[in-house]
Amino acid sequence: MATSRAANIVEKVGGDRGQATTAQDVSNPEKDPQQFADPSGEMMKALVWMGKNDVAIAQVPKPKIIEDSDVIVKVTGSTICGSDLHLYHGTILELQKGDILGHEFCGVVESIGPSVTKYKPGDRVVASFQIACGECTYCKQKLSSQCERTNDSKLQNALLGARTAGFFGYSHFTGGFAGGQSEFVRVPYAEVNLLSLPDNVPDEKGLYLSDVLATSWHCVVDTGVNKGDVVAIWGAGPIGQMCAEISFMHGASRVIVIDGGPAAWRLDFIKRRLPKVETIDFSQLGTGDGGGRESITSTLKKMVNNGYGPDVALECAAGEYAKGWAHYFEILLGAETDTSEMLNEMITSVRSFGRCGVTGVYSGFTNHFNIGALMNRGIRLIGNGQAPVHKYWEHLLSMIQTGELDPLHMVTHRFRLEDMDGVYRLFDARREGVQKVFIQTRFSKPPSQGSPPLSEVE
Repeated sequence: MATSRAANIVEKVGGDRGQATTAQDVSNPEKDPQQFADPSGEMMKALVWMGKNDVAIAQVPKPKIIEDSDVIVKVTGSTICGSDLHLYHGTILELQKGDILGHEFCGVVESIGPSVTKYKPGDRVVASFQIACGECTYCKQKLSSQCERTNDSKLQNALLGARTAGFFGYSHFTGGFAGGQSEFVRVPYAEVNLLSLPDNVPDEKGLYLSDVLATSWHCVVDTGVNKGDVVAIWGAGPIGQMCAEISFMHGASRVIVIDGGPAAWRLDFIKRRLPKVETIDFSQLGTGDGGGRESITSTLKKMVNNGYGPDVALECAAGEYAKGWAHYFEILLGAETDTSEMLNEMITSVRSFGRCGVTGVYSGFTNHFNIGALMNRGIRLIGNGQAPVHKYWEHLLSMIQTGELDPLHMVTHRFRLEDMDGVYRLFDARREGVQKVFIQTRFSKPPSQGSPPLSEVE
């Protein structure tokens, strides 16, 4: 909380401005109702950040169209992502009390700005989690997550060397846009950032085009999983699960998924849905031949290629989860923002000249990074970046339509928006059986065939 307050102060006191061409810091219409709230006075329910480990459902003003390219979407489906937990924990910079969260949503077009011709009220759409302009250098290459015109964060520019695109519901570090864990959302540059959903793709499948499917696909193809590769995946959440499935689609000969502790149940969950996957529960590793405890690296070396190790390692967890005390206290004291433990495991586990892709969220700096192993063994460390959704979502939609890709493989529960604060607690506790959820609003249709029925938050 203190870190975010300090970051917000830094943001205000100077530094380079970007070239954002859409309004910034519109994270809740309540902050400036005259400028951002619908003049009807209509209110809506939304999940807002109140502080570290504290979110709440609030009644806030419905947003209005403020720019000609805007669309107001009536939300019919939302979800929670593992990366939302970084906001919940307060590890993402520039959060402000009252920010509306949520970067994955689908819905129905309610109203359109004067320049919008591609959509009309009543159209079913899904939004990308990133907000792209469609015209800058990166957008023209479909690298939409790096749009140059939708995020003016001075702090991000200084910390990362450049700005990413603006993201829905993901702090003022990414532009300060209200998110989709709400009943209505304003979508800037709507003709770029919305994708039409056909009648044969229900919300419970189309929703996940907003992030998880594109992120998983990008992780696999950007890291370069090839036919015959042995792939090790750190993290058995929804991203790790879909990366395993997509790795097999790209010809991987073996896929080994690693997780443990409170989340170890997810290994069995994936195994039931993808029987050919192999698993490692790091919390149950035994004693090795020399009497010392086995590590993930030593286990993988024994399992793969006669001691050479996997060809590819994919990081699908994140950098905030320290395993050892040194990193735990360094993160606690602000000496680093992210632990390097999983990165080091990946680098030492893969064969020489192997490839390591990082798609879990890392926000800043890390200590004790094994750069010697990286350099001397020719390891390719690939920051997959925030996945450019626009590059993939039309192809992924076609795969859903043909049945080649089924997002329902990972979806276990359906909850009400009104219970979203409890859903965050379930996710944070890694409650057994809760893998990926669908969040309904008062505008949602009944569950489609094959999707989970409505559950109560325990």
